[in-house]
Amino acid sequence: MSELKQRITDDMKSAMKAKDKQALKAVRMILEAIKKKEIDERIELDDAQVMTVIQKMVKQRKDSISQFSDAGRTDLVEIEEAELEIINNYMPEQLSDEEVALVVDKAINDSGANSMKDMGKLMGMLKVQLQGKADMSLVSQLIKSRLS
Repeated sequence: MSELKQRITDDMKSAMKAKDKQALKAVRMILEAIKKKEIDERIELDDAQVMTVIQKMVKQRKDSISQFSDAGRTDLVEIEEAELEIINNYMPEQLSDEEVALVVDKAINDSGANSMKDMGKLMGMLKVQLQGKADMSLVSQLIKSRLS
């Protein structure tokens, strides 16, 4: 079992003992998504794959918060924000916008990219390097602004 998955399982047990219903619900949701992916692909996920599942859940929560806010559903926004806060506990430390910009600039210089044709190659390089540490839509915007 991956270390991250083990940590999530341990947190579920702690939430059960503490009778923390909100945390328990969120942690169970994470474990359910991991288990579903493992069953669908008939593999045991490693830490990187578990992180991908968690990132997807973070993106889903952010999208839901945006949509619920637009619809004026503050009750649902609060629920999603609480879940997002718990899910974010399993994400690595996020880089600042300035740090992301430095990494993007370095990748552009190192790869010799000079046009939008090189964007796919750059995104591939940076996705590995920034996995879970930065919002990839921000990375994409930075690359576009640098190469245009």
